[in-house]
Amino acid sequence: MTAHRIGFLLWPGVRPLTLALAEEALQLAAHLQPQARYELCFLQAEVLQEGSWRLPGIPWEGRLGGFDKLLLLADAPTVRVAPPLAAALRQVAREGCQLGGLSAGVYPLAQLGLLDGYRAAVHWRWQEDFTERFPKVIATGHLFDWDRDRLTACGGLAVLDLLLAVLARDHGAELACAVSEELVVERIREGGERQRVPLQNRLGSSHPKLTQAVLLMEANIEEPLTTDEIAQHVCVSRRQLERIFKQYLNRVPSQYYLELRLNKARQLLLQTGKSIIQIGLSCGFSSGPHFSSTYRGFFGTTPREDRNQRRAGGQFEPTAPVES
Repeated sequence: MTAHRIGFLLWPGVRPLTLALAEEALQLAAHLQPQARYELCFLQAEVLQEGSWRLPGIPWEGRLGGFDKLLLLADAPTVRVAPPLAAALRQVAREGCQLGGLSAGVYPLAQLGLLDGYRAAVHWRWQEDFTERFPKVIATGHLFDWDRDRLTACGGLAVLDLLLAVLARDHGAELACAVSEELVVERIREGGERQRVPLQNRLGSSHPKLTQAVLLMEANIEEPLTTDEIAQHVCVSRRQLERIFKQYLNRVPSQYYLELRLNKARQLLLQTGKSIIQIGLSCGFSSGPHFSSTYRGFFGTTPREDRNQRRAGGQFEPTAPVES
């Protein structure tokens, strides 16, 4: 039986665990069911930098043909696609190869227009940045999406979930279950499941009033509620709410709310091209100076300094003009 050829196109910085899980799942499949043959090929999209983890495989050499599936894998959204590689990717798309983006591997596909009109699973941290850059792509918060001839996974263990779905479609659900059992995976997750850990798990508490209060805070970042308003919405007194937050989170509601808004602002600052003033206003700060002073008090640096430092390190690629 002819082997199903899967290519992995890798950018520097890819995490070893992601690749190891992918390779182990497909090799286990062949071990458990000999007719489930997969030939894997690892290609490096860029020259490795000194000191970086040595990726498996060889540099790509001008052609990408001959694969049934070609999966792009990157670890950060600042992926750049050289013109020869862009031409090769467009060519394999025309030839009918199934293309996939794993973790930040969705970015090069979107940059080339190869995800326009498709659903794509995008990691929750990059949702706003990705949507801002690529409005023609239907970005989802799913673990993974398989939309016609495009496969995308948000990263981490969702890559394994996607490959188990590939095995189930190619060789049946029984094989996918057998592989998951060998890997001691608790259950096979569906692609449409949400990415983020349930809020009560993140908080380390299942107290219903605490959960309700934090959900209200997360839903009202741009126009923050007062502590009294939050207490009223969750049907407790202000003192009760403060006692619950102090007991479970070791901070008062207003402090937790401020940290939530500042962390959201930092995410937008480092991952989008929005101006500093726009970000401050969208996170509930009344003015630029107020935002900057509060940000510095929490992070030890101003928003402008934080953004410039990230840009100087090559870790930020603005999508629109930004304040310098």
